Formats: sequence, C-alpha cells, structure tokens
Amino acid sequence: MANALPLARQAGYQPDRTKETLCKPGEAHVPSKCLLIVLDGLGDRSYARFGHLTPLASARTPALDALAARGASGLYHAGSLGQALPSENAHFAMFGYELCDFPGRGALEALGSGVELAPGEVAVLAHFVSLENVDGRARLVQDLPRADAAEAKACIAAAGTFAHDGVQVRFHQTKGLFGVLVLSGGALDPRVTDSNPMRDGRFLSAVVPRAEAAADPATRRTAAALTAYLRFAHQALSCLPENAARTARGLAPLNGLVSQRAGRLKPVTPFARRFGLKGASLASGAVFKGLAAYLGLDFVRARETGDAEADMFERLHLARELLSGDVGFLHLHTKAPDEAAHTKDPVAKLAVIEALDRALARGLAPFLDDPEVLTVVTADHSTPSCGQLVHSGEPVPLTFCGPGVRRDGLSRFDEVTAAAGALGPVRGTELMALILNALDRCRLAGIHDTPESLDYWPGDFDPFRL
Repeated sequence: MANALPLARQAGYQPDRTKETLCKPGEAHVPSKCLLIVLDGLGDRSYARFGHLTPLASARTPALDALAARGASGLYHAGSLGQALPSENAHFAMFGYELCDFPGRGALEALGSGVELAPGEVAVLAHFVSLENVDGRARLVQDLPRADAAEAKACIAAAGTFAHDGVQVRFHQTKGLFGVLVLSGGALDPRVTDSNPMRDGRFLSAVVPRAEAAADPATRRTAAALTAYLRFAHQALSCLPENAARTARGLAPLNGLVSQRAGRLKPVTPFARRFGLKGASLASGAVFKGLAAYLGLDFVRARETGDAEADMFERLHLARELLSGDVGFLHLHTKAPDEAAHTKDPVAKLAVIEALDRALARGLAPFLDDPEVLTVVTADHSTPSCGQLVHSGEPVPLTFCGPGVRRDGLSRFDEVTAAAGALGPVRGTELMALILNALDRCRLAGIHDTPESLDYWPGDFDPFRL
C-alpha cells in the first residue's frame, strides 16, 4: 500500500489537492436495503471425481462468479469453525442474534405450524417410527417409515394426549408422521437430551437432563414426563389394528416415537426494533415461518415445485416486488442444495447448483442495477454430499455487492477462492453487522441516543423538548 500512490503517479494520475476530499455527485451513495440470498447447505467437501474440488467449485456458475467479481468476498460461519449447525441455529445468528439466546427448534417448529405456546410450555420435535425391543432396550428399526394418512391418523389418536405427574403432553401433527409435542403444567425446562439416534439400527438414548441442568427440578420433571410419554406411546401403538395389518403386509409397524430439539420461547427484541429495518423472509418450511414469527419478520411462503431453477427465478421476482415496498431487509432462501446433498450424490448437488445459477443469471440483474439494494449471497452451513454427517463444520462462501462495497478482484464464487477476499473470515452475528455497515446504519461505539442498546444508528429516539 505504501507504493500505491507513486505507482499511480507513474501511470499519469495527478491528484487535485483542492478537491481530493470531495466526492463527485453520486459517489457517496450507499444502498438503503439488503437482499440476503441464502443457498442452504451450499458448502461441501472436495471429491476425487471432481479433481478434489467441491461440487460448487466444479459447477459452471457464471452468474455467481460475476457477482463475486463485482464485490467483496469472504468465508462465513454462523458459529465456530468446525461446528456443524442446523439451518435454524445458523439463521438465528445470520439475523444478528446470539446463539446462546436461541429458543430451540421445537419452539420454532410449533410457531411455524400454528401451535400457540404459552409462557413456560416446552415444545419438542417428535415423529412416529418403528422400534424393536432388545432385552428391554428400544432399537430403531426404521426412522422414516412410510404410512398413509389413515395410519398416521390412527397413530395420533392412540398417542395424541398423555399426562404424568401434572404434566400434560399433546402431539400436534405438522406433516405426515411428524409433529411437535407440547408439554405444559407447572415448572418445566427444555434442557433434556434427545431420544432420536437419527440412524436405523441404533438404540434410542434415554431422555435425561443435560449435564448443566442435572440438578434442576424442572428439567428432571420434564425428562420424567417425556420418558413416561414415550413408553406409553410404544405400548398404545403396539396394540393398534393398523400395525397388525402392516406387519401382515410385510411392513414395519409404527410402534413408537422419537424426540429431539426441545425448546421454549424466550423474550426477544424484534428485528425491526433492534436493527431499524422492516424485515421479511421469503422461504418455505415451518421452521422458517416460526423463526420469522419469533423475530417479527414478515413471512412470505415460497412455492416448492421440485424445479430448483424455476423456484429460484420466481423467488427473485417476488423479491423485487417486496423490496420495492417498505421492506428494508429481505431473506430469500432455497433448500435445494441441502436437499440434493442429503441424497449423498455430489453430482446431483452440482446439477442443482448450476440450475440455481441459471436462475440467478436471469433474475439477479435488476438488483445489481439498483443503487438502493445491497446484494448478499451466502449459505447457512455446509452439507457434505458423501459420508454419514448431516451437516459439517466448514465455512461457506460469502459475497457482498452494491454501491460502496470494496471490490477485491476475485472472479470465482467457491469455498476456496472466497478465502482470499476482502471481507475475510466472518463469524456469527458479524454478518448482520457488516450489512448494517454497508447500509451506513452501523452505530459508532459509545454513542447512546436511545435507552436501549440498539445495533443501528440513528436510533428511534424521543426528541429533546424545550
């Protein structure tokens, strides 16, 4: 950097020192709105079939590459390097909230499914499975058995409600064999272990208080009630005529439930109040609807047709309409890369990435041409296309593009090239801080114009009166 000015002078640049501190008309303009595009599970590992590159690095992505060339890149992780995060935890951090304040997936899924949670109630994800008794231990035979609507209805009727030691347990169906258990009645606490081993052939784990809450009476009461319910459900389901009929047809019986990700709602500062921007989420799935409801974002349900390119193009069209109104922060999400990776086929993931890039090539230009829009593209986590992990802990590429954003000269959007970008390593809530900075809304440390400690400036304060 010390030799930059002499080199510029050698090239013929002669600064006019009477004007060097003045911006030309339009040069000081910064965008006022942000479009955050999240390509869920985009990051991956390298594979020999791709010359030891990732599916993203191997894919043809001219639109994403062009975006990187127009802006600044970096590597993002919503938590800590090596930490494997689910989408809901990662998005909580991406939206500017600390992971220690996360309310739990069960609570968000309940909100997104229209299940109202009263203060103190605990919500737990649960679904019907096939179990076998091995010397008194429950082993998972089939984690995702197929069932028709009548069979699912019979299971819910048999195990839909239960009570133990003053704790009421209710099963609320969300889709098919999946639902949310709501525990209510007295002091409860969600800090209990999961029973779901997440893999066929493994034994279910006992539901007990987590280590940090081992002595807490409310947590022990919650674990005892959930344990009693799961035992009751197994007994009730084992007697169903529908299961006898399934066994006769050679199908695994629906004779148990597994539970995981208990949560409870907590007090939270709404997004608009905390960041000074009206927010919206353009996504699909109950968890994103629940997260939007929890943080005070408008939720716009996106269609899922199975055509990744068409779905993304439609989302971009809707995003243009939303940002033309009073929305200042728009989260645009697609689950397609993550779902492709879960098939454990790297080639399928590469194909989805290229399909999304074609949609971006057709629909991204209006945002890049709009001086009021900061365009940010990244992922919430890495999802390996091979191996046994659900998600993995590698960081993902991140690109900012808009007026005033530094251009770092990179011309590829992938997990390795992005490491050399001007944004550097970005972690957790730093993503939202960088967005506020790029919108000229970051707060200078030490400035207090509002009673609350808000993240944006100027705050929504009461005027001083004479």
